[in-house]
Amino acid sequence: MNYVLAGKTGVRVSELCFGTMTFGDSADEAESKKMFQACLDKGINFFDCANVYAKGRSEEILGDLIQGQRDELVITSKVFGKTGTDVNAGGLSRRHITKAVEASLKRLKTDRLDFYFVHQFDSQTPIEETLQALDDLVKRGLILYPAVSNWAAWQIVKALGISAQKQLARFELIQPMYNLAKRQVEVEILPMAQAEGLGVIPYNPLGGGLLTGKYTKSTKPEVGRLVENQMYGKRYSNEEYYAIAERFIAYAKDQAVHPVTLAVSWVKAHPGVTSPIIGARNTEQLQASLAAADYVMTDEVYNAISALSPEPPPATDRSEEKMK
Repeated sequence: MNYVLAGKTGVRVSELCFGTMTFGDSADEAESKKMFQACLDKGINFFDCANVYAKGRSEEILGDLIQGQRDELVITSKVFGKTGTDVNAGGLSRRHITKAVEASLKRLKTDRLDFYFVHQFDSQTPIEETLQALDDLVKRGLILYPAVSNWAAWQIVKALGISAQKQLARFELIQPMYNLAKRQVEVEILPMAQAEGLGVIPYNPLGGGLLTGKYTKSTKPEVGRLVENQMYGKRYSNEEYYAIAERFIAYAKDQAVHPVTLAVSWVKAHPGVTSPIIGARNTEQLQASLAAADYVMTDEVYNAISALSPEPPPATDRSEEKMK
């Protein structure tokens, strides 16, 4: 396993990050423990979580697993989603952020989070309030670095400007969606992250299972995230995505490489990416993703895979300038 710097923080993380969304959900406690150990055996030191995963159970399971080795691991969690029936039990207000981080730390059985993500954009709360609340958590030692997921590039840059102006702890890590079917981050988010020195840990490198080999235009399994989860089904409902998957699976077969390994490796190979987030329902399913740590992506293979899906137009839409 190689270790890379997370943005400008000086913190070294494994080139693969394990996402614990399945802990306490599709993976019970015993299977979660097996996957956690498989990640440690591979050299992964980076684990991503969120307070809404399995209604807090994911944090509880991860908290049990990290005992005795907390200082060797880099742990994240997130805040935004509804965590109760109270009208204020959600969003990015100072009130909710403060209560949410304290609850997450209790479930994770740790005194601090290495990175703390705002999970989505909150249009009802001024960015200034959110950033000030995160800065207060840094000063209290409850989090080390603020981070952001699912924000547009302009929203992140606006936040960075406010943080610089007010001398607040800035976002140091971002977590966007990125895979061969969903390439919008290449337009502004990844270039912005590279220009600002932000770490990037993309989620969904397998497209919610789309790129695993189970889905084509004519074949869709009866079980799987895209058919069982309404949100994922809607996210990948475009039929063109299945055409991309079909082309990708055929290419992986020609290369004699598991499509999961190839899909994760393609995301990892982008120069703006720090560490893709991998995940699985069980240890057997996890192995192909872990294999991406050892796969060597050549420029030839990277370009061939990239050609299997449409490259998004540049932010200015002046495509002719890219052809020069």
